[in-house]
Amino acid sequence: MADKRRLAYSIIQFLNDQLQNGGLSPDAQESLEVAIQCLETAFGVSMEDQDLVVSQTLPEIFEAATGKEPHYVRTNSEPVTPSEEDMAEAERLKTEGNEQMKAENFESAVSFYAKAIELNPSNAVYFCNRAAAYSKLGNYAGAVRDCERAIGIDPNYSKAYGRMGLALSSLNKHAEAVIYYKKALELDPDNETYKSNLKIAEQKMKETPSPTGGTGGFDLAGLLNNPGFMSMASNLMNNPQVQQLMSGMISGGQNPMGAAGASPSPNDLASLIQAGQQFAQQMQQQNPELIEQLRSQIRSRTPSASNEDQQE
Repeated sequence: MADKRRLAYSIIQFLNDQLQNGGLSPDAQESLEVAIQCLETAFGVSMEDQDLVVSQTLPEIFEAATGKEPHYVRTNSEPVTPSEEDMAEAERLKTEGNEQMKAENFESAVSFYAKAIELNPSNAVYFCNRAAAYSKLGNYAGAVRDCERAIGIDPNYSKAYGRMGLALSSLNKHAEAVIYYKKALELDPDNETYKSNLKIAEQKMKETPSPTGGTGGFDLAGLLNNPGFMSMASNLMNNPQVQQLMSGMISGGQNPMGAAGASPSPNDLASLIQAGQQFAQQMQQQNPELIEQLRSQIRSRTPSASNEDQQE
């Protein structure tokens, strides 16, 4: 356990150095601070435990370790030119993957693209196609990694930048998505999908959510500070039907909709729905501007993948 605490201390020391000298963004700094607190709690160490200091820092240990790696370890990762047979088979596998994409068999498509990559890992198209399949499966982090690989192989591959933008947008990293959409447009300036997606990402950047707000820029704090909304909400809470339902919830001793352990009755649910409908109608009549504001916040625009669905 003592060695583990010394290792934890060295990691905390490294993270503290990064906080002071790493030139990190505020979000990154906050993440590191949380990581430090977690490590200190888990291993019961702090920077005051000078008895845990080791003779070398983590960067020094890492540099010494990597410098002593056998030569073959470093050169094994160098790209190997595939044979003509392997390249032909890789193309066949890619084509089969494309067919699976058309049939919406996305997991199967990922498998075919992966086999093509094994045979010819220097083809950017295979990584970019697999990124599209990952996005269809909701694996946006995997899509980002594959787009990075594709761009590393071919820095002028516009589709890789476009798909990277889509994946980043899906991860709500709109500022980063803007950068990649702009690069995609530099390489393919007439692409309407890139233009549209860039506008959407830029709009998303402007929608700065409140800390108490939800996703998509929904400003809950601003809503709660709106006198018109709070007045109507107060009227709703004074509704006898709603008060009865809330009283049951707060008591905790019985089902809020009826007897203990019972399911809510249709009449109770209908009363709650009716109260909600009355509240919505009242809001519409008294403050139509507020309703339109809510609609615009809730309305979610998502980037288009139209021509990005076309595999090569």
